[in-house]
Amino acid sequence: MKSLAALLCTLIVSPAFADDAVVHRYLIERSFPIGALEGLDDTAKATVNANNASVGVRWVQSFANADKTKTFCIYEGPSESAIREAAFLNALPIDSITEVPVDLTP
Repeated sequence: MKSLAALLCTLIVSPAFADDAVVHRYLIERSFPIGALEGLDDTAKATVNANNASVGVRWVQSFANADKTKTFCIYEGPSESAIREAAFLNALPIDSITEVPVDLTP
């Protein structure tokens, strides 16, 4: 019976701390000089991913304009500040960050 009471207490108290584990999705717009994205090889991507992981951030996908001077990236992370910290660690610019919690599908 004591273990059941302990389990119930854990289940009741746990949601109060659940926000720390919430993952938010963000759209990050970046501007680059012409040619800056040409060196983005597997090694560079691995470094970016490792730096991101160190602050709880995950790079999901990126899109670039035709001349590769602008990117629009989808990232997941615990907060906007974590996204900014990951960008700082990777020396990546940020023009804007928008949280995008809603999916709209065709």
